[in-house]
Amino acid sequence: MIKHVVMWKFLPGKETEMKEFLDGLRGLYGVIPQIQSQEIGVNCLPDGYDAVLISTFASKEALDAYKTDPRHVKVSALCKAIRTQRAAVDFEV
Repeated sequence: MIKHVVMWKFLPGKETEMKEFLDGLRGLYGVIPQIQSQEIGVNCLPDGYDAVLISTFASKEALDAYKTDPRHVKVSALCKAIRTQRAAVDFEV
């Protein structure tokens, strides 16, 4: 099993777009079959990254299929337009 953790820092003033992006991510759960579990959160503290995604996949191949799924690519495009930083870690559990 693979845990996929991604954190983002967004441009100031892009709160509406950030919410739209995170809602788009939430909408992928139950639609893209490779996603086994998903947690999405917004930082409640003023410092650090603004939001995080923690998701679970059966295998690296399942994660790769998710990353290239056109529905994920579409949601990801909005993120790329409004983020300033991104950090990701994938690990086996």
